[in-house]
Amino acid sequence: MEHLRHVWLILLRELTILWKNPIYGFCMVVFPIAVMLFFTTMMDNGAPEHLPIGLVDADNTSTTRALSHRLDAFQSTKVVERYATMSEARHAIQQGKIYGFLYFPKGTTEELMSARQPQISYFYSQAAKLPGALAMKDLKVISTLASAAVGQATMRARGATDDQIRAMLQPIAVDLHLVVNPWSNYNVYLSTVFVPGIFMLFIFLITAYSIGTELKFGRSKEWVAMADGNMLVALLGKFLPQAFIWLAIFLGYEYYIYGVLHFPHEGGSWAIIRLTLISVFSSMSFGIFAFGLLPSLRMSMSVCSLWAVLSLSMAGSAFPVMAMDGPLQSLSWLFPLRHYFMVYQITVFNGFPLVESWFHFAALAAFMLLPWLVVGKIKNAMLNYVYIP
Repeated sequence: MEHLRHVWLILLRELTILWKNPIYGFCMVVFPIAVMLFFTTMMDNGAPEHLPIGLVDADNTSTTRALSHRLDAFQSTKVVERYATMSEARHAIQQGKIYGFLYFPKGTTEELMSARQPQISYFYSQAAKLPGALAMKDLKVISTLASAAVGQATMRARGATDDQIRAMLQPIAVDLHLVVNPWSNYNVYLSTVFVPGIFMLFIFLITAYSIGTELKFGRSKEWVAMADGNMLVALLGKFLPQAFIWLAIFLGYEYYIYGVLHFPHEGGSWAIIRLTLISVFSSMSFGIFAFGLLPSLRMSMSVCSLWAVLSLSMAGSAFPVMAMDGPLQSLSWLFPLRHYFMVYQITVFNGFPLVESWFHFAALAAFMLLPWLVVGKIKNAMLNYVYIP
């Protein structure tokens, strides 16, 4: 009962600190909401549209012009410039003006009509992964359509029916079904990882900042004294208000993407809430552990920011972890966002039971135990260390 009273007093003290210091309001409420709206509205159409590409048409015939018009009609890309030479188009890619270009060499139409297999070239940049991939897809499709159009005209001239032409040009018809996300909405794939990853960045930093400022402003001995020397009570009272705020922000984000934007969530509400709870607590625990490991405001926040930024690469959403080198695959287990992404992908996105992701869920739970390893060191720092700017 005495411990609960101490927790309550420290909680009230922490609410006063949160109210008086605007950094908490900005980093716990304003910036997370801004990040959420930025990412989800940036890709509100599901995928980038009208990516600029170029055209080098050395043949300049009605056939190549028709193909270029068809390329311009694609939703993902738009022909914004026609270049006289390949060197001009390549220079435009290097300057970042276009993501790729299609090249029709002179004599393309003549060789097409005489079935001599002309070479149509396309060039694209992978400096930006997603735009490069989308530009490559459209350029590849239009190159395939060019040969298909000639084949269709040749077979029609020989008297083949439309069914015979389709069977010759496409012997196997592909019936494609995208699992869970049939719209290929990149917003669903990216915002559900990047936004929680940035939320975790803020949680890491604010948690380490909260403990570090006790030393910086000379309040550390008072804080420990209010807990009667019990560091677990001191930490619990300090971070309970922050936990409620982070849970509200996280759950508000989940309601926004699933309830308002209607992102697919086959796992249901309980899977979302369960993942949110353990993610918030494990992130706060990592922040406490980082400060305990390096009891310095500057160093602990540096470690937290570095770990959070690396998490975005090690999560596996942009580049699969299984394709990384062995040491990096092992290192990925040390990032909470990696486990968040795996549990989300398995239980929320695809709707499989928790047992299918139990190891990643257990890893998130293990992060919650990290503060136990550094409680003594944090107490020693609060009582004996002197803040050095």
